[in-house]
Amino acid sequence: MTAGAFDAILLASFGGPEGQDDVIPFLRNVTAGRGVPDDRLEEVAHHYRAHGGVSPINQQNRELKAALEAELARRGLDLPVVWGNRNWGPYFVDAFRELRDAGHRRILVLVTSAYTSYSGVGQYREDFDKALAETGVDLELHRIREFFDHPGFVAPLAAGLRAALDRAPEGSRVLFVTHSIPTAAALASGPEFGEGGAYVAQHLAGAEAILRLADAADVPWELVYQSRSGSPHVPWLEPDINDAIDALADQGVPGVVIVPFGFVSDHMEVVWDLDTEAVETATGHGMHVERIPTPGTDPLFVAGLVDLVEERVNDTPDAERPHLTDLGPWPDHAPQTASSAPTATVSA
Repeated sequence: MTAGAFDAILLASFGGPEGQDDVIPFLRNVTAGRGVPDDRLEEVAHHYRAHGGVSPINQQNRELKAALEAELARRGLDLPVVWGNRNWGPYFVDAFRELRDAGHRRILVLVTSAYTSYSGVGQYREDFDKALAETGVDLELHRIREFFDHPGFVAPLAAGLRAALDRAPEGSRVLFVTHSIPTAAALASGPEFGEGGAYVAQHLAGAEAILRLADAADVPWELVYQSRSGSPHVPWLEPDINDAIDALADQGVPGVVIVPFGFVSDHMEVVWDLDTEAVETATGHGMHVERIPTPGTDPLFVAGLVDLVEERVNDTPDAERPHLTDLGPWPDHAPQTASSAPTATVSA
């Protein structure tokens, strides 16, 4: 791409409910096609209901959008930012129509997912195809690469880890935690990377990069998982963070530092699964526990995202693209247009 080749940025995210009445409709969207009854959804809904039915993710995306706009303006990049979600308003169809109505066509897509997986890549691609087909808009979508090892993502996590380790008792363990997915889905993310696919390989490499930057390469650590769902008969990535904490307590480990590096912001699966459940597990054993912040709107993270925008605007060669692991820089994605989407009924 040459400078000026893009018209706007789409900030694409998961979405979340913003009131008690939104919770079940939101969860229906998330589980669409799986036949999950409402009484089962209500079992999950209590996570949201305990926080007034509001997921933090939408407000965090509003704040991230504003921070991106400020950094783009500071650098003199004339690229408006439009925000759209998969599972709650504003939906992708709304965002695509907004982009069309503003006269934009070539769009850089920034997905709030740092890793390769079906839920972080393939499902977004499918949802973009559906929204393109439904709206009939003439957009060309160019997704920014996964940024698991970009300095802008790694540096805030490393700073948080260093500070937490300085407060933790000697002998504490670092738990790098991410969302569990089915083992078959992990393998499908990149079989050439081994049993856990690209998904696990990226997390392992990213954890080592965070430790190096935090000057903590000699600190004991492990990769653990959270937020498993679905049939108990289907294998998912393990160990669960609570099981890992139980095992460490049995070994006499005095404390844990939790690094939620599978997430870019403190949304519901962080504030419930980690800040509530995992913290309760650790404190129940009398262990020191601290969960470090996600990147959120940390200035280093925001600047790093705009760096990723600039490398596409300027068509920066791979050899000059920043990365902190041997897996990077991760390649760009093929563009998406309405003509590349599956055949579907198109409406204005």
